[in-house]
Amino acid sequence: MRIANGGFAFLKPFVSILGLDRELFPNFAVTAAYTYRHSTDFSWHPRIGMTSADFTARAPVTLRGYTAQAYAPSAAGIALSGGGRILANRPGYHVAQWELANSISEVLAILAERRAGKFIADVSSEGITSNYRALHLAKSFDPIKPALLLPEVTDESHWYQGKHRYIDPEGQFVFRYVGTQQQGNIAYNTKLVNPKEIRSVWDLVDARWKGKIIARDVRVPGPGSAPMRFFYLHPAIGPTFIKKLFGEMDVTLFRDFRQSIDWLASGKASLCFFCSDTDKAKLQGLPVDEFVNFKEGAPLVTQYGTLALLNRAPHANAAKVFINWFLSRDGQIALQKSLARSGAETADSLRIDIPKDDVKPENRRAPGVNYLDIDSQVEWTEMKPVLAIFEEALANAEKQKK
Repeated sequence: MRIANGGFAFLKPFVSILGLDRELFPNFAVTAAYTYRHSTDFSWHPRIGMTSADFTARAPVTLRGYTAQAYAPSAAGIALSGGGRILANRPGYHVAQWELANSISEVLAILAERRAGKFIADVSSEGITSNYRALHLAKSFDPIKPALLLPEVTDESHWYQGKHRYIDPEGQFVFRYVGTQQQGNIAYNTKLVNPKEIRSVWDLVDARWKGKIIARDVRVPGPGSAPMRFFYLHPAIGPTFIKKLFGEMDVTLFRDFRQSIDWLASGKASLCFFCSDTDKAKLQGLPVDEFVNFKEGAPLVTQYGTLALLNRAPHANAAKVFINWFLSRDGQIALQKSLARSGAETADSLRIDIPKDDVKPENRRAPGVNYLDIDSQVEWTEMKPVLAIFEEALANAEKQKK
């Protein structure tokens, strides 16, 4: 509570954290987090007819090491107002900041604070690793489902495929609000490949492309992890495709993205799995492009888009207000616009009753595409079984060379 002589302000701040996770290697990731602190129930009771000119400075007040200037209303002003006050709203105080940290240390810090009895954050909007594998499994969350109160939020017809989505098996704690299409996973040399001839992912493992494919080594987490899970999980693709691609097609692995684009553009390779910055190379006039979609469809990913309500939240009511606003039409429109302005990968909200103009075409869900939601089940988010098939395929490829 903040008190000033002549007016009273009551602050009830809450904290929301919005972050992007990028796993660098198993159990270690880098997080760029946007922390937003905002006050609610900020009421102000100024005296009727008085302005700042009717206040005079008094002795500064020092409390807990901080000093602030105090002011008092004039006796004449009080008399003219009859001692009356009015109730007025004041703009909420907020603080926003970008933070760069590894998600493990961030989560450990939150858990350490909570063990010490410090319950600071109210709402967490993070990736699956942080929100589910760390905080939820540490029993840090209250169910968020009962906190959904606005009709436009609870009405599931406003959401993709007419339902709410949660990452936790209980369907109560970690709400998913983003379902972004993954495109541009496979690039090609426009002088060597006719994209009209490639309708299925199985066309990519035709014998004519043997020895002409490069791929990023997905044993290092990063681009390629999501499409590899898509291949593995899709009933029409599956482990058989991964084994054929990496075990029989004489694929050259790379870890240097710049080198991969050079190889593709120069014609050393015809196809590139999990290349990066192909769009920039195309703008520079290089003969490269990306396949849009195959007949098998495309993956949907959650990115950072999960929301959870921390238990013992210090400002539970404010947290509920934020959750309902954030998941409302206005909140999700603001999310999409904010990310579009930031220049980061745009996110496609799972709300279907809002404009999608701020979502890049390659990230936007499109009608007629068969999507596989690869984050819809906890076990589907694991790379371990995918990498086992990948390693088996590489071992088979080595045997063929001998």
